[in-house]
Order: sequence, then structure tokens, then C-alpha cells
Amino acid sequence: MSWLQANAMNVLYVVVIAIAAYWVAGMVKRLVIGFGKSHEALDETLFHFLGSIARYAVLVFAGLVVLDRFGIETTSLVAILGAAGLAVGLALQGTLSSLAAGIMLIMFRPFKVGDFVEAAGTFGKVDSITLFTTDMITFDNQHIIIPNSEIWGTKITNHSHHSIRGVDMIASVAYGSDIKKVKASIAKVLKAHDHVLSEPAPFVEVETLNTSSVDLLVRPFTEGAHYFDVKYSLPQAIYEQFRKDGIEIPFQQIVVHNAI
Repeated sequence: MSWLQANAMNVLYVVVIAIAAYWVAGMVKRLVIGFGKSHEALDETLFHFLGSIARYAVLVFAGLVVLDRFGIETTSLVAILGAAGLAVGLALQGTLSSLAAGIMLIMFRPFKVGDFVEAAGTFGKVDSITLFTTDMITFDNQHIIIPNSEIWGTKITNHSHHSIRGVDMIASVAYGSDIKKVKASIAKVLKAHDHVLSEPAPFVEVETLNTSSVDLLVRPFTEGAHYFDVKYSLPQAIYEQFRKDGIEIPFQQIVVHNAI
């Protein structure tokens, strides 16, 4: 009697298990991905990854069942696979760390694509978020690819989280300047700027009595999309208004008194 005849039932069993496992694995993957797509708050990239893991888990389980059917001891095989998995994990610990960080970033969403973010020593616009890396475009148009492990382990500043932003800057005037006049001059500039909001009201107050100047903190509020326009256009506008209003702008100086 041939081996095939002796094991006909086992072969048929393997074929049925393989077909069923392939079908179930595909169905489980589609269910996981479909769950991710059905909820806008969940990230599809993560659920595609989880769906693939679920599919392979079903196939591996089916393989163990088939081996057991033929009388092959699977306990030792599982132990060998576990040891091999540990060795691979140790060899790829940096990559796995980025993978774990990528899952955390996708799940907890400290930022999203399109946000202006400062993280891992880089400041720019988030271009894409994958399971292993985050791509950012800097303001000088550089494409920076950062491992997720470096981002998750450091402070993340999301400049796009709130729709309205305060823009802090310092306006310095000479000692002896009329502070009420200075504030009025700054108020003219803020009121005339197209992107400075009236509510919340801008904040303008003396912050520091410096060595050669009186420093005022100027904090107008604007929509996040206009943050950089306000930040880089107001200082020049304030400077020009100070000149028009005859307000002295200080410079570093040393006053020497002659002894009598």
C-alpha cells in the first residue's frame, strides 16, 4: 500500500484545512481593515498592518494543526520559532522600536498630516506618517525622514493644534519714551494688519527693563494659517510706525561720567 493510500484521509484533511484557513485568514484581514475604515478617528495604515498580522496568525495556527494531524510534535517547533523570533527581535530592536512608536503615533495622534510640528530637533510640515518613519517638509523645502522612535521619545510641539495662535514678539524703545504713546503706536499697527484678530484682544505690556532699552511684549492673535505672516511682517511695520511717531529705537550704548 502506497503512502498516499495510507494517508488519504490525512491529505484530504490537510487540503480542507488549507482551503478553510486561507478563506478565514482573508476574511479576518478584511474585517480588521473594514473596522479601521468605518471609523474616521482610526488610521487605515495601522489597521492594514494589524489585518496582515491577523491573517498570518490564522495561517500559522492552521499550519500547526496540520503538523499535529501528521503526528509531528509542535511544542518543540513552537519553542524553536519563539527562540528564532527573539533572535530576530534583538537584531531588529531599533526597527521594532520605530514600529512600536509608529503605532503609538497613529493611535494617539499627537499630530496629523499637514500640521506644523517641532519634534526630534526638526521644525516643519508633516508630509506623511508611516509605521516606521515620519516625513517632514522644512521651510527651506528639505524633505526630512525621521524614525518614529526619535519622535515618540522626545517633546512634540504641534503648532497647528489650535486654530487661533498668539504670536509673541519684543518691541524695544529707549528709556525716556512715553509708554502710552508707544502702546498707541503699536496698536495702530495691529489694528491695520489684515490677519490680526480683534478677539482675543492683543496683549501689549512692558516686560523687561533692559540695560539700554525698555522691552515690551507684543502678543497679537491670529488664525494658525497666518501665524508666520504675522510673525515676520509685524516687526518691520512696528519699526516704521515708531519712526513716523518719533519714538526712539534704542541701541547699545555706554554712558561715561567724568569724575570732578
